[in-house]
Order: sequence, then C-alpha cells, then structure tokens
Amino acid sequence: MMFKSIRLKLTFWYSLLLLAGLAVFGISSYLYAGAMLFQNLDLSLRNESEWLREILEGKLHSERGRMRTPRNSMLIPQTPQDTVGESEDQGETEEDFAIWNKIYEHSLLNSKKQFVYILDRRGRIFYKSYNLGQDSLPSPPSLKPYDVSVTEVSLGKEKIRLAAMNTKYYRIRVAYPVEQINDVLQNLFSIFLVMIPIVLVISVVGGYFLAKKSLRPVEEITQTARKITATNLRERIHVGNPEDEIGRLTETLNDMIGRLETSFEQVQQFSMDASHELRTPLTIMRGEIELALRERSTAASHKKTLASLLEEVLRMTSIVEGLILLAKADSGNAKLDRRPTRLDALVGEMKEDAEILAEQKDIGVTISRLDKVTVAGDSVRLRQLMLNLIDNAIKYTPNGGHVTLRLERIDGEAHFSVEDTGIGIPPNELRKIFNRFYRVDKSRSRLPDGLGLGLSISKWVAEAHGGSLRAESEVGKGSRFTVVLPILVSTPDH
Repeated sequence: MMFKSIRLKLTFWYSLLLLAGLAVFGISSYLYAGAMLFQNLDLSLRNESEWLREILEGKLHSERGRMRTPRNSMLIPQTPQDTVGESEDQGETEEDFAIWNKIYEHSLLNSKKQFVYILDRRGRIFYKSYNLGQDSLPSPPSLKPYDVSVTEVSLGKEKIRLAAMNTKYYRIRVAYPVEQINDVLQNLFSIFLVMIPIVLVISVVGGYFLAKKSLRPVEEITQTARKITATNLRERIHVGNPEDEIGRLTETLNDMIGRLETSFEQVQQFSMDASHELRTPLTIMRGEIELALRERSTAASHKKTLASLLEEVLRMTSIVEGLILLAKADSGNAKLDRRPTRLDALVGEMKEDAEILAEQKDIGVTISRLDKVTVAGDSVRLRQLMLNLIDNAIKYTPNGGHVTLRLERIDGEAHFSVEDTGIGIPPNELRKIFNRFYRVDKSRSRLPDGLGLGLSISKWVAEAHGGSLRAESEVGKGSRFTVVLPILVSTPDH
C-alpha cells in the first residue's frame, strides 16, 4: 500500500495542500480580476460622462456669455458609419458641428467598443453612436442632476454597463458591452484551467524528489541501525547536519546507542562480578563439605564446619538480598515507608552501633554537630544507608584512626556526613565507587573486601528520598561521604 511510505504520504499531502492553494489562488484571482475590471470600467464610464458634460457645457457658453441650445435633433456625421440620421434643421452653428466632430473623433480614437447617446432637453438626439443602430440607451429612474449612475442593463440580447448623467440641457448616456469583460475573464479562467494542472504536476514530481532527497538520511540511519547489534555497540550513525531535525534525531540515536553500550557493559560487568562474588563462598562451602566427608570428624569439628558454612551462607544471603533490592530499585518496584523521621535521633543511635564496630580496631567515633531536623523518610532504609557509610569508613580506616559523624541543616536541607582518616580514594577511582561490585584496587592494602554493593544501595536510598550522595577523598588523608536530604520540619538547634 502506497501510504506505508512516508515519502508518498508527504507527496500526497503536499499535492493536496498545493491543489487547495492553487484552487484558492485561482478563484481569488478570478474574482479579484473581475471586480477590478468592472471597477475600472465603471470609472472609465464615469470619466467619459464627465468629459462629455464638460464638452457640452463649454458649447453652451457663447462669446457674449449667453446660453444657446442647438435646434437640430441629430447632427449629420461626415462619416455615416459612426452616426445615423440626418439634420432636421440646417440652421445649426459651426460651433455645434465642432462639438459633434470632437465627440466623433474621440470615439474613433477610443479603442473600446462603447456606445454614446446624447439627448437635448427637448428629447431630441444630439449624438448617437452608429453601433447602436435603431436601439437607444435607457434612462435609469430618479436620477439626480449631474449625478452619474452606473448600472447593468440589457440592450437587445446583450448585457451592457450604462453610465447615465442628466445636466440642465442634456441627457448623457455612455455604455460598454459586458461581453468583452466576460471574454477576458473566460480567457483568464482558461489559462488557470490549463496552468494549474501543469503547475500541480511539476510540483508533485518536484515534491516527490525533494521528499526522497530529504528522507535519504533516514534510509542511511535505518541501514546503519540494522548493522548495530550487541556485539558492535561502539559503532555510531553518521551525523550530516547537526542543526536540522534529522541531525538532531541522529545525535539522539547515537546518545541512546551510547547509553545502551554503557548498560550492556554494566550488565556484563555485573554478571561477572556477581558470579565471582557468589562463586567464592560456594567454593569455600564445597571445599569444607568435601573435607568433612573425607575425614573422620568429631562433633567439635562438625560444629566448626557448620559455623563456617553458616558464615558463607549469610554472605551469600547478603549478596542476594542486595541484588534483589537493587533490581527492585531499577524496575521502580522498591517500596519506601516514608514517615516523619527525626534524623538527629537516628544519627545518635547509629553512633552507638559505630562504636561497637570500631572497638576492635581502636577507632574513635565522635559527632561534631547534631542539628535537630526531621525528614520524610523510611527509617529502615535510612538506617541501612548510614550503617553502610559508617561500616565502609571503619573498614578502610587503619587501627587507631578516627571517624566523625556530622548532621547539620543548610538552606532547608539536612546534610549528614561520615568522615574518616583512612587510606583515601584515588581521583580516578572516585567516580566509580558507586558502581555495583566495584571496589578500589585491593592490592593497595591488605584490608578485607566487602560485598561491593553497600555504596550502590546507599546512593539509591538517598536518591529515592529526593536527595543525593557525594564523596570527597584525598589519598592518605581520608574520605568524606555526604548525604543531602530535603527537610520536612525544621527544629531549632541545640
């Protein structure tokens, strides 16, 4: 079906709109041309009437200043093809003949096929165009003196535009056949009837090729996108003009492919890390079980083996629970029980837990500031966030070091920070520490490794509460992790 092609759809709608535009243009031009032709004709007839009035009134003024009316009913033309009739009175003056000749010469020079019909005040014909034959031009009713009335009337079988004027001594009629204007309009209509289809065909063909050329980059994008698979996500679509719509679309697709590439890399890395993390306790458990089966074991050795297995099971359980939580967070299914929570009270409780964790390494734990603030949060998840940061700080702080907790209110936000005097994090590693299963190169120290999920979970908890988690560190001096959360209710400081 042709409408499956965008190119043909564009051509079809372009052609339809163009046809509508041409039709509107043709009709408007036809109507406007007709209106202007009739308007100009009426103006010409009015001017002709005024000119005849000036000629005739000039005749009536003699050199002595008296008025005189011609006695004849029709002046005899020198060339009878333009006027009919003979003079009934041979007493006409030379001035009468001069006026008649002037009108006659004017009629000869006029390219229009107009009718002139002049009567004197007694109703006798003073001038009559030859082309009127035996006809006469009618007089419109209730015509005021010296007013020019233009109407359309019938003269025999044809329509004419008639301009009529009455003066004190003459009745002036000037007319023009409407048929000639209709012929002009008919010719204009015929031109439109021929030219509009030609213009439409040319435009449709041109529009089709323009649509084809404009959509060629889309075909290139399609072909390139088909070549991109999970194995070659590094490939990108060529961007022609980044300023036009196709260019912006291409850049958007390239950005999407880049995000997909990153996601695939993260999934692959995550799969390898998860497999490694789960394989280690499974290997330990297998080895201990095989050892217990090969040797004759006492009750005490069985108890020790079971204790070791339990430890590994707990480790695996922690990993699985962390992965399940992050999977729910990624899918948007993780639920938070958000209620008004006194963050300062929670920090006070966590200090006691931190002292227990730090006791074995002789690490001091203090609170440098504790503002009273309330947030809308899930106390279980917030406790998990704080415990992860505190456990991380104690784990990477040498014996005899120090961990400082701080909670303060800044610009309507709660800032909770955990600062340690540990080994620090290199700048090139700092932006990666929130990745799942990522740990700073353990070759730098002999410290035990964690699961690699704590900071990822902590970051999610902070963001799920509408806040953020950031890290600052200097190698050899320590690190500071800061959680920023929106405050629900502010309370005065201590």
